[in-house]
Amino acid sequence: MTQFQQWLREHHVTEVECIVADINGIARGKILPGEKFLRSLEDDSLRLPESIFIQTVTGDYPEEDVIDPIDRDIRLRPDFNSIRLVPWYPEPTAQVIADCVYHDGSPVEISARHVLRRVLALYEEKGWKPVVAPELEFFLTKINEDPDYPLVPPVGRSRRQETARQSFGIDAVNEFDPIFEDVYDWCEAQGIDIDTLTHEAGAAQMEINFNHGDALELADQAFLFKRTLRQAALKHGIYATFMAKPMENEPGSSMHVHQSVYSFETGRNLFSNADGEASELFHWFIGGLQKFLPAAMPLLAPNVNSYRRLRRWSTAPINVHWGIENRTVGLRVPISSPDSRRVENRIAGADANPYLAIAASLACGWLGMVGEIEPTDPIKGSAYRLAQTLPQQMPDALRKLHQSGPLKEVLGESFVEVLLAVKQAEHDAYQRVISSWEREHLLLNV
Repeated sequence: MTQFQQWLREHHVTEVECIVADINGIARGKILPGEKFLRSLEDDSLRLPESIFIQTVTGDYPEEDVIDPIDRDIRLRPDFNSIRLVPWYPEPTAQVIADCVYHDGSPVEISARHVLRRVLALYEEKGWKPVVAPELEFFLTKINEDPDYPLVPPVGRSRRQETARQSFGIDAVNEFDPIFEDVYDWCEAQGIDIDTLTHEAGAAQMEINFNHGDALELADQAFLFKRTLRQAALKHGIYATFMAKPMENEPGSSMHVHQSVYSFETGRNLFSNADGEASELFHWFIGGLQKFLPAAMPLLAPNVNSYRRLRRWSTAPINVHWGIENRTVGLRVPISSPDSRRVENRIAGADANPYLAIAASLACGWLGMVGEIEPTDPIKGSAYRLAQTLPQQMPDALRKLHQSGPLKEVLGESFVEVLLAVKQAEHDAYQRVISSWEREHLLLNV
């Protein structure tokens, strides 16, 4: 507690947001006056209902009971390493990410942050340390007050909307300089280590890259970055969205994750041999990704909208082939020095919970390394000419995860049970919706 007390006083903090990421990566938690936050650490009174981890994206719950006892309290354990100022509030306010435990001190296994910790512990047992670097794509859009209307690009400094593709356009990014100046300032204030900003292929679609580092720390940063960007956009009267496919005729948004594995003992990149050539562990890591990623799709493509992105010729992958400097495959290996050899998983959507997407990718790679799973040969040319092997709809993805014993064991049986129930409930809710497409094309024609 002394660390928290000193930090809050040094920063003159009056309020604290104690937050956790739910299964969809939505920030939930409690806001407390600074002194009450400190007292809650003393008397262990900082609690939430466990049911926040089975809440759907619409705020509902699965019909069946997937946790027992139902809706018991869990205790929050704020992680001091995650405390940061919230830069968009006028009054000094802190935010801190919490881990969750039961009353006996055991971890809440259905917490997204714990799922990632669980996977990282498997690496640590082997003396391995994963290093990751996420890349997040997103769209800026005009304020959309009626969800029945399509999203459209916002008006920038030129007072005109983008109407053409502006990949890597400098002036196109500068249209929204006031927003990104706030984003960079706010990220610096929070210790969020973002790097490059580029314009992507869609109208007002951008990408932010994170510098590589510890997997849990990068997941925390990606989680907080999403909130930061949304707040910066709202300050300037527009939306920022991480939907995987927000606009019908524009490309989707991804969360590419660059991954490598280092030795705790020597600090050497285990994806390269001493002679600089690719190692067996490197190939086995790819083999694990190829074998298990289709079953991990509910963590990488968690919403019904996610699967609209994964279409042939859409700039998103449709299979788990791998290749060198090939952006049509699911698993791209950039040309790099031996110490920087890595695999870029291009399958996850920007809508994925960062903790779960990183956990899923590392879990698949770990299964490949311990199981010595050989990959296919790298392909040359377009992977779009080959069969689509990734699930095209959520029910197929849920079925594959349900049938994958090894992946369920690594991620945690109780977590997977909850994930499947939540995602099934979300899909059932979606199935009750009648879309404008159906009204337009079926109402008077069938």
